[in-house]
This record gives sequence, C-alpha cells and structure tokens, in this order.
Amino acid sequence: MERSTVGDTLVALSALAPADKAAHWDPVGLQLGDPEAESGPVAVCHEVTSQVIEAVLSHQPRPALLVSYHPLLFRPVTSLVAGKGPEGRALRLAAAGVALAVVHTNWDAVPGGAADALCATLGIEEPAPFGPIEAGPTFKVVTFAPSESVESLVEAMAVAGAGRIGRYTRCSFRTPGSGSFLGGDLSDPVVGRAGSPTLAPEIRVEMVAPASHRDAVLAALVAAHPYEEPAFDVIPTVSNLGFVGRVGIAPVRSLDRFAAIVAERLGPVGLRVAGDPEQALRRIAVIPGSGGDLIEAAAAAGADAVVTGDVRHHSAVYAMERGVALLDPGHTATERPGIRALYAAIRSMEPGAIDLTHLDPTPWRDLR
Repeated sequence: MERSTVGDTLVALSALAPADKAAHWDPVGLQLGDPEAESGPVAVCHEVTSQVIEAVLSHQPRPALLVSYHPLLFRPVTSLVAGKGPEGRALRLAAAGVALAVVHTNWDAVPGGAADALCATLGIEEPAPFGPIEAGPTFKVVTFAPSESVESLVEAMAVAGAGRIGRYTRCSFRTPGSGSFLGGDLSDPVVGRAGSPTLAPEIRVEMVAPASHRDAVLAALVAAHPYEEPAFDVIPTVSNLGFVGRVGIAPVRSLDRFAAIVAERLGPVGLRVAGDPEQALRRIAVIPGSGGDLIEAAAAAGADAVVTGDVRHHSAVYAMERGVALLDPGHTATERPGIRALYAAIRSMEPGAIDLTHLDPTPWRDLR
C-alpha cells in the first residue's frame, strides 16, 4: 500500500482553496514542515495562538498537519527562537514535527468559502462576487502547433504548472489559423521543405501560469513541441483574480432590523453601526476580516450597507458620504462562519479532522 504523506493532504487542500486566488501579499500554503513526512491527523484552527499550540501538542495522536486560516508567519523572519510571538510558536510546532498550512484570502474568495459562509449566516440571498484582489505575478504563454500535437503539448505544459485557474486544471484556449515560414538552408522543417515558402494549418494555443513556473513551462513547451524552432510568446498578465467580497439581496429592509440580525448571529460584542436606523436596504455587501478598503468597490457593486471588520474612522466617514451604511462586528466575528465552513470542508476530506476552531483568537471581551 502506498504511503500517504502530508503533501497528499496539501494537494487536496489546494484543490479546496487554490493558491492562485490568494492576494499577492498573503503567505498561503505550507509554512512549516516536510511535505514528504508521513501523514496523520489534521487539525484546523482560526489562528495559531499559544492555546492552539498547547491543544495540538497535547492531543493524542498528535496531528501531523495544522491548517490555520490566519498565517502564523506573516512577515519574513530571520530567526526562530524560543519565546513569545510568532517565531516562538513556529519553533514549537517545528520542534514537535507538526506541519503548518495556511488558507486565508484564497478561502475568502472561493465558492463556498468565508465570504459565502458569511452571507449564508446573515441570510443574504443571491450573493455575487465583488472586490478583486491582485494575486501573484502571472504570464500567458502563446504558441502555435499542428492540431495533432496540441493535446500532448498542453499536457506537458500543464504538468509543468500552466493552465490552472482556480479549481480547474489544464485550461487552454485554442484558435485555428495558418502559419507561414521560409526555412533556411540548414533548417529541417517538419512541414514543407527548406528553401521553399510554406503555409501550414496550425492551432494557436494559450495557457496561463504563475511567474514562478515560467522556466519549467517554457522548457516543457520546447521539449514537447514537434517543430525544430517553435514560435512562442511570453506575455505578463493580470488575470483570473479572486473576489474576496460578496453582495446580495438583504434579508430585511431597514438598517436597524438588519443590525439586530448581525448582533444575534455574529455576536453583539463590539458591534458598531453607522447609518440611519431607518435607512432602506436592498443589497448588502460582506467582506470577512478587514474590508474597509473595499467600501468604494461595494458601493460600486450596488451595496446599501457593508458588513466587515476593523473599519477606520475615515473609511466610515467616506461611507456615510456615499450613503452606504456600515456594520462592524469585529474582525474575528466576520470570519467565524468561514472558519466553521473550513473545518466542515476539511472534515469531509479527512473524517478524523480535529476541531480547534472553538479556540477563538479575538482579544476583545464584553464589559457589560
């Protein structure tokens, strides 16, 4: 029987929340550990706090992989030393042989992820994506080949990392046309003869890939192409962005009634509301976490109100000027529905998944 590894679990996790839908600044994927290590129980948490680490290390059997929504190592580090802070927590996990993987803005963006879960919790219907986030640099490779060679060419480039768009792989666009050339005396054309002008039917093939895979994709193209001198273009692109927000139909028609729903379902602790209590609502936007920078995008998408966390004073003033109401129940509160959905999704892949999502990372408490 073939040995199952942490890497196998990471492949399934990547299918659930593809990294190409994450923001370029977001360190998603494997942060700690060896993908070749033998797999074992998987634990899921909202954030890697000290309390979460204690739960991981005391659990029997010990998890082989911890999946967190919030990244532990958000900024580059130069050392991992014992003590408080992210570096110390990372050291404890690494010393215990527990791998750590992160799904964050990619989980916000994908269908069924954090943004959709927040809509479902608040009763917002017919949610549509808005708020594109720029992913890492990508490129499009364009080449031209005879029709009988296209499938093997696409397959080779796909194996090298091209053609992935979200939860789809081997994506390509193909256009028939004609290519012309005149081979020199030392050429050895597959079609036509050296020294004679040739016009041949070809298929234009286009595939996108992350910039990090450029060299591998181009090497695969050249190796798989039947021509002696394949023609190809490499074009930097901004494409296939993820959308971290959703906007849909309001479950009630006034701000004060909707605020009551938010307080009931996300918790009243720290809830801030800006806007006329009697303001009419037709469409409501949600952004899990900190979405104050997307207020203008929400207004452009037709939202009368926005639910998100960590809204700054000046962002709230700007929203009021635009006639957009704001409901800020806190950063963590807007993410909790998505964290529950994340655990449920991972449990469907790993039936023995360990639920640590109840170890809430919010630092705020209610003094009432």
